[in-house]
Amino acid sequence: MSRTFIITGTDTDVGKTIFSAGLVAALGGYYWKPVQAGITDGSDAQTVARLSGLPPSHILPEAYRLTTPCSPHRAAVIDGVVIDPARLALPVVSGPLIVEGAGGALVPLSPDLLHADLFAGWQKPVIIVARTALGTINHSLLTIEALLARNITIHGIAFMGDVHQDSEAIITHIGGIRRLGRLPHLPQLNAETLGAAFSANFDLADFT
Repeated sequence: MSRTFIITGTDTDVGKTIFSAGLVAALGGYYWKPVQAGITDGSDAQTVARLSGLPPSHILPEAYRLTTPCSPHRAAVIDGVVIDPARLALPVVSGPLIVEGAGGALVPLSPDLLHADLFAGWQKPVIIVARTALGTINHSLLTIEALLARNITIHGIAFMGDVHQDSEAIITHIGGIRRLGRLPHLPQLNAETLGAAFSANFDLADFT
């Protein structure tokens, strides 16, 4: 059976989309961002399409495209939209599916629905993406606790940024989760450089 992985972050702008692009390209899978908030500068799906090199058919359309770059619950209000959980059922595809959430695990989709609650309903393993910069220990451990409190399976954690071995080690030790790897900053970010960096820093066997 093809794998499905949910990608969440310890915060916004930690590198979820770049990691998602690297993973979905390595797996030759499908990418889906259920709710996109903020489209003026392009969407995360467009970024993944550019960085993965996958055919358009492997980049699935969002369930909701909201105009304002803010928490989805607020962006929906601004757009006069009500986010219906029934429209957020996982799509059925013929290969691995990578699903990227918006922001962190506790970002609300509506006043009554957090991303973590949606993940719990999906019952698929979650990969946490975290910075290696200052503050990541607290943010990462809080994210781990929030997911485990909802009985969500955590597949592991992927780090983004410069080497900070102590931070990475203490997060995985206290959190009791697997370190999947670390993607360094790439001076030139494109499909070729991302693919090479992902291959060099992650073991594909961890995702199959």
